[in-house]
Amino acid sequence: MNRQKRAAAIHDISGFGKCSLTAALPIISAAGIETAAVPTAVLSTHTAFRPGFTYRDLTADLVPFVDNWLDNGLEFDAVYSGFLGSTEQISIVAGLIEKLSGARTVKIVDPAMADNGRMYAGFDMNFAGEMARLCAAADVIVPNLTEAAFILGREYRPGPMSEGETLALARDLQRQCGAAVVLTGVSFDGDRIGAAVYTPDDGLRTCFRPRVPQTYCGTGDVFASVLTAALVKGQTLVRAVRTAVDFTYECIRQTYEKFPGMTYGVDFEDSLYKLKQLTEED
Repeated sequence: MNRQKRAAAIHDISGFGKCSLTAALPIISAAGIETAAVPTAVLSTHTAFRPGFTYRDLTADLVPFVDNWLDNGLEFDAVYSGFLGSTEQISIVAGLIEKLSGARTVKIVDPAMADNGRMYAGFDMNFAGEMARLCAAADVIVPNLTEAAFILGREYRPGPMSEGETLALARDLQRQCGAAVVLTGVSFDGDRIGAAVYTPDDGLRTCFRPRVPQTYCGTGDVFASVLTAALVKGQTLVRAVRTAVDFTYECIRQTYEKFPGMTYGVDFEDSLYKLKQLTEED
């Protein structure tokens, strides 16, 4: 039976904050892909807001949740995991990715755990070691530079990085995890920022756009969600990275221009209508 392309997104859901599932669901769906959610936790806001947000852990529900899908014969063209709240969840999600994946399923892991040289609150280097094992279950991993260093057990060095340094980092990640590597937050000169993609066959390829003088929460989720959609639609990895960079940059730029001072997320909603065409196969 013919069916719509379908992706499973395994993330927490923050009721407010434009990240995780509240980014993945609208973005991947807007590309014309049926998007199913596996919520790992429910929060009132994401953790960059002031203390006092509510948190409901759903670890115990993850396996029964997916088993119910399998009992109903559901199949997926992509499985995409993001922020996970504990080492126990990492171990469980590794099994879920295997359960949900068929011969043609693309497996994307965003090892969301750190940024700007620091682990997120509550995580440590043991967590990074467990996340490295989850990355080994993926076809494509999407770490930022901090996460890439920590997965390799190295000290983070702030950029800009040279092309040679970026190549060495991406190549070492690929050798350790066995997955294609998409590094985010890459910059060679400080004025332009974007992503680098590495595979043994194609080497290092980069895509940059002008740096906007403001940082925003959730841009990694926007990027990885667009990347997932483009891959499901049939774009090559290099083309999908370019699509994700272009869309994310446009969201950041228009947020900076339209909503000065807003940093909890980016205005991706105004550009969702573009995604179906942007993610079409080459």
